[in-house]
Amino acid sequence: MPEAPAVTPDEPVIAAVGLRKRFGTFEAVRGLDFTVTRGECFGFLGPNGAGKSSLMRMISSVSPTSDGRLRIFGLDPATDGPAIRARMGVVPQTDNLDQELTVEENLIIYGRYFDLPRSECRARARELLDFVKLADRAGSRVEPLSGGMKRRLTIARSLINRPELLLLDEPTTGLDPQARHVLWERLYQLKEQGVTLVLTTHYMDEAEQLCDRLVVMDHGVIVAEGSPRGLIDEHATREVLELRLAASDRTGIAGHLGDLAVRVEDLPDRVLVYTPDGDAALAILRAAGIHPVGSLVRRSSLEDVFLRLTGRTLTD
Repeated sequence: MPEAPAVTPDEPVIAAVGLRKRFGTFEAVRGLDFTVTRGECFGFLGPNGAGKSSLMRMISSVSPTSDGRLRIFGLDPATDGPAIRARMGVVPQTDNLDQELTVEENLIIYGRYFDLPRSECRARARELLDFVKLADRAGSRVEPLSGGMKRRLTIARSLINRPELLLLDEPTTGLDPQARHVLWERLYQLKEQGVTLVLTTHYMDEAEQLCDRLVVMDHGVIVAEGSPRGLIDEHATREVLELRLAASDRTGIAGHLGDLAVRVEDLPDRVLVYTPDGDAALAILRAAGIHPVGSLVRRSSLEDVFLRLTGRTLTD
């Protein structure tokens, strides 16, 4: 079998035009256009049900497209699925490790699926366990490992074939903050080594930390695309004043603030004032006799971008 062609630096690793995925009459992915270039971290940000996992299954070449054009490494998943899968690693949303095997055995057996010699699998397993800081657990069973350790092992397993492209579907869901930051550090290192990363997430801080570029998805469509900072600059103000108010104080906020209130969002649990100066806005409200039960001035985030574009928060 001839060796698959390498992706040239100016050729997209992934290119999609009019990509669609239907399940009966339900259309989960509705005409997406995007490209992913070599060596970048590209993200799909959106709430559950946005179509992210359906999209990832098409990119991983295990679910056929319903319509549109999809190329990965310049190859067609419909005819070149095995060649594509040989060059990528996949971290699924739910860990599917073999609980009865040891940490090291999970890597070795997975490596054999790629026809790697057993000796190479063992050497690669040792190297990867060092990388994800699990070398001291090589002989441990998987079942008693913490959630963070299992995610790190799943990432190690996805790297056994030295992939050019790594797909990560909600990689840190359910992990505590410390475990999430450990995973982020490992992903930074992979990117520095030239691995192209594609991830889905509904954590706005994760997308801001990891992604060079991203698309915001809602109901199967792309509602915005760009760098995290670029999207925030385009669709949000510099600061957000979060207010928890008595019911009698929730109306008329914008009238007190004038030009300082670029936009006011009245959410069930709080009021968000989008403003260039949160402290100044809060001072004006207090001078007007409005005294919040609680207040917070923070910088705008991707969650604010999503709220502006879709009218709902990422956790809705």
